[in-house]
Amino acid sequence: MSNKEVKAALKSARDAIRNKEYKEALKHCKAVLKQEKNNYNAWVFIGLAAAELEQPDQAKGAYKKAIELEPNQLLAWQGLANLYEKPNQTDVKGDLADVYQKLLELYKSGDKQKWCDVCNKLVELYHQEKKYLEVAETWQKLIQMRQEEGAEKAELHQLWKKMIQLLKDGTRNQDNKTEQLLLTAFEHAVNSADTVPGEDHQNLYKDFIQCLSKFPHEAARLEKACNDMMALYPTMSYPLEVLCLHFVNSGTLSEEALQCFSRLLEMDTSSGPGIIGFGIKCLQEKKYKEAVKSLTEGLQKTNQCPGAWHYLAEAQVKIHQHRNAVQSCNQALEALEIPEGPNLWWKNLVLQLKAETLVKIADADAAEEAIKALEQIVDASSDPVISAIRGQAYLNKGLMEEASKISQGLLLSHPDLAESHALDGYIHYSQKKYEQAERSFLNAIERKTETAEYHQYLGLTYWFMSDETKRDKGKALTQFLKAAKLDSYLGSAFFYLGNYYRDIAGDKSRARGCYKKAFELDEMDEESGKAAVDLSVELGDMDTALSILNEVTKKASPGTAKWAWLHRGLYYLRSGQPSQAVADLQAALRADPKDSNCWESLGEAYLNRGSYSTALKSFRRASELNPGLMYSIYRAAALEQILGKYENAIATYQQILKKTENYVPALKG
Repeated sequence: MSNKEVKAALKSARDAIRNKEYKEALKHCKAVLKQEKNNYNAWVFIGLAAAELEQPDQAKGAYKKAIELEPNQLLAWQGLANLYEKPNQTDVKGDLADVYQKLLELYKSGDKQKWCDVCNKLVELYHQEKKYLEVAETWQKLIQMRQEEGAEKAELHQLWKKMIQLLKDGTRNQDNKTEQLLLTAFEHAVNSADTVPGEDHQNLYKDFIQCLSKFPHEAARLEKACNDMMALYPTMSYPLEVLCLHFVNSGTLSEEALQCFSRLLEMDTSSGPGIIGFGIKCLQEKKYKEAVKSLTEGLQKTNQCPGAWHYLAEAQVKIHQHRNAVQSCNQALEALEIPEGPNLWWKNLVLQLKAETLVKIADADAAEEAIKALEQIVDASSDPVISAIRGQAYLNKGLMEEASKISQGLLLSHPDLAESHALDGYIHYSQKKYEQAERSFLNAIERKTETAEYHQYLGLTYWFMSDETKRDKGKALTQFLKAAKLDSYLGSAFFYLGNYYRDIAGDKSRARGCYKKAFELDEMDEESGKAAVDLSVELGDMDTALSILNEVTKKASPGTAKWAWLHRGLYYLRSGQPSQAVADLQAALRADPKDSNCWESLGEAYLNRGSYSTALKSFRRASELNPGLMYSIYRAAALEQILGKYENAIATYQQILKKTENYVPALKG
C-alpha cells in the first residue's frame, strides 16, 4: 500500500466514523496498520470506533498505543478523556485525572478556553473524590490563568467565591496547606467585592470569620478579620460576638477582652457572648453569685462554648454548688468535640476541675467518677496535684492503702507542696490520729495560708482531739473563724462556729446567727436549719423560726424537708391551729411514713380539730409502728370510748394495764 493509498484509507475511516459506520472504519484502519503499524491516526480512529462499539478495552489499548507513538499530540489524549468520561467507565477516576493533567499541559500554550474547560472538569473530579488540596491548587491555577488573560475584577471575585464553595465542605479534614489556600481565597474574595459595604460582602465576611474561628492557630488572623469587619460595619454585633467567644475560649482574659465584652453589651444587652463576658468579669472580681447568674443566662443563648462552661463550673465551686459544677464540667466536655490543640488543654483543665469537685462531694460514687475523670487527663501521672486529688478520691472510696501509698510518695517527691501534706492530714483525720493530722494541716497551711478547707479541717482536728483543744479559743474557734473569713460561702465553717458558740461558749444568740448563715448558704444542710429553728424557739423568737420554716416548705418538693414540715406542724399544734398542723404533719409523713411520733402528733392534731375517726386511725398507726407508745394506745382507747365503741375501749384499757398496772388515765378510762 503506497503512501497515497494509506491517506485514502484513513480518509475512508474518517468518513465511516462520521457516518457512524464504526465496523467499516475499523477495517480501513486495520488495512493501514498492516502497512504502517505505527500510524498515529489509525490507532486514534480505532480508539474512536471501538469506543462507539462499546469495546472499551480495545479503545483504551488503541489510544495508549497512539500516545506511546506521539505523547504530545492532542487527539489520542482527547479520545482517552472522552472514553473515561463515559458513564459505564468505573474505577478510572485516577487515570482520568492524569489525562486531564496532560491535556492542561498541551492546551496551555494554545487554546486557553479549552484549557479552562479541562481545568473545570479536573476540579470537579477532585471535588467528587474529596481531594481538597488538589481542588485548591488546580483552581488557583485557573484563577492565575484568568488574571494573566486580563480578566475583570468581577469575574475574579466570582472565581475566588467559587473556590471557597469548593473547599468549605472539607474544613474539618483539611491539611494546613489546603486551609491556607481556603483562607487566601476568602481574603481575595473579601477584598475584590464591588459593593462595599453591602449585604453580599457582609455575608462573605461573616463566612470568612466563621471559617477562621474553626482554626484555633489562626487567632491573630481572626482578631484582624473581626476588627476589620467592625470598622466596615460598626452596628453589626456578629464580629464582636465571635471575638468575645474567641477570648473566652482562649483562656486568657486581657484588658482588650474585657473591653470587647463591655462594648458588645452596650450594643446588644441580650447578646449571649456579651452576657458570658460580663459573668467572667464578675468571676474575676470575686462576685461569684452574679457570675453564676450571668454565665448561666449567657450559656442558655450560646451553649457551645467550652470556656464559658468551665468558668461557670469554677464560679459554682466557689459558692459550693458542687453537683451543679459537675454538670457544667460535663457540658464543657460535650462542647469540646475535637480534643486537639487548645481543646486538649481545655479538656485536661475541665477534667481536673470535675475531679476536684467530685472529691468535695465526698461519697463513694462521686469518688469513683472522680477517678474515671482523672484517668482521662493526658500526662496526669506527672502532675503531683492530680496525684493528690486521686489520693483523696481513694480515701473517699474507703481505699485507705492506695490513698496512703500516694500520700507517702508525694511527701517524698514533693515535700514543699501543700497538697502533699493536706492529703496526709485527711488520711490521719479519717483514722482519728489527731496529733498527726494537726501536724500535717499546719504544714499545709504554712505552704498555702489562703485555703479555707485546711483551716476548717485543722479546726475539726482540734474539736475532736480533746476537751481542752475544743474549748481553747486559740485552737478550734480560731481555725473555724479563719476558714469562714477566707471563704464566706463555706457553710460548714459557720455550722461548726454555731456548734462552738452553742456547746462551748453558751452564746445561743451568736450560735443561732451562725446556723442561720450556714443554712442560707446551703439549704440542703438540714442540721443547720434545725439548729437555727430550735435556738430561735429557745430564744422566744418564733418569727425567725417560722420565716426559716416557711422558706423551706415553700421550696420543698413533695416527700422532702420532713424536719421543716414536722417543726412547723408541731408549732401549729401548740398554738391551737389544728387544721394547719394536720396539713404540715401529713407532708412530713409523705417524707417518712414510718415515723411513729409523727403519726402520734397527727392524731393529736385531728383530735384537736374534732376529727375523731381519723384521729383514732392515726393513733392506731403510731402504736402499730411502735407498740411502746402508751400515750397513743391510751388515746385510741379514749377515742373508742367517745365514739361509743365501749367493748373495744375496755379491751384497749386492759391491754395498757397489763403492761403498766398503775397507768392512771387507763384506770380512769
